[in-house]
Amino acid sequence: MINWSQESEIVMTERFGKDTVIALATIENEVPDVRYVNAYYEQGAFYVITHALSKKMRQIANHSTVAIAGEWFTAQGKGNSLGYFGKEENHEIAEKLKNVFAEWIENGHFDFTDEHTIILRIELTSGLLLSHGTKYKF
Repeated sequence: MINWSQESEIVMTERFGKDTVIALATIENEVPDVRYVNAYYEQGAFYVITHALSKKMRQIANHSTVAIAGEWFTAQGKGNSLGYFGKEENHEIAEKLKNVFAEWIENGHFDFTDEHTIILRIELTSGLLLSHGTKYKF
């Protein structure tokens, strides 16, 4: 878990503790690959609903270090599949994600009966957050 101030955690939660779009970069054969994903931030990590067989998950399986960027924020972290969205161990975070992504989660993009529908957790390891003239490095 990252080590940063309570003030920076408050800024992160206010800014990203909701449905937010971030850029997620992975790597394959020493070439970066970036895409936008809907994400939710909580206590040092971002959570994304995705498909286990997607290109990003294949890349993370081979090289778990990722980079992300959002509103006045850039960071590096470790990507880790928490497994099937519907498994018991994921119940608490899955319920939060259902609420956070309520506007679109039932639009048919994901099949929640498919065990390949998973939760990606991106644990932050370093980065830079800018807020009202203040820099928070971790």
